[in-house]
Amino acid sequence: MTAGIDTPDRRGRTGLDRHGRDLTGNPGVRIHDVEVLSCDWYVLRKTTFDYRHGDGHWSREQRETYDRGDGATVLLHNTDRRTVLLVRQFRLPAYVNGHPDGMLLETAAGLLDGESPEEAIRREAEEETGYSIGVPERVFEVYMSPGSVTERLHFFAAPYDPARSPGSAHGVAAEGEDITTVELPFAEALAMVRDGRIADAKTVMLLQWAALDGPFRPGA
Repeated sequence: MTAGIDTPDRRGRTGLDRHGRDLTGNPGVRIHDVEVLSCDWYVLRKTTFDYRHGDGHWSREQRETYDRGDGATVLLHNTDRRTVLLVRQFRLPAYVNGHPDGMLLETAAGLLDGESPEEAIRREAEEETGYSIGVPERVFEVYMSPGSVTERLHFFAAPYDPARSPGSAHGVAAEGEDITTVELPFAEALAMVRDGRIADAKTVMLLQWAALDGPFRPGA
């Protein structure tokens, strides 16, 4: 008996080896086997499949996929002050891969955890920044690392009112979060993208969207 397959894992899941076996959308892909390598919290799978190449021949391939669920992120902005509200928190993966201290500036974000993207990002915005937002503006949806991670990230934007500032430190303590909000002039945030002080992909994408098509676009 294997946890996550025959018996519940620590999150109560079973049948994790069935995920992806019934896909039929691409006739050039035939799923052969799905093996669960780890399900301690998120799920690491190894999938064996047959792939038909452009010249018609088939090959047997294997890929590992990391499934952490889908997520959402939001850019909080104030057009009167021309500012954006970001969060700063420690990111171990970035720290062990060359970031000087692992303290990344980011847009508020989190996993859906069974909620709709809109519900999830309203919850995450309040947990991480303290601000309650109304109906967020949907921007786009992106697969952030499609070579290995299944996550699809839903991008949003929403205004915030500095007059209703809730404080500076936020996050869910029970989850080990230690988050600080950082308000920046939008022009400075763009400069920090250019010089590398902002190095988080979702944040860079939302800031560039805001400059090109969003609240800070020319003539807005």
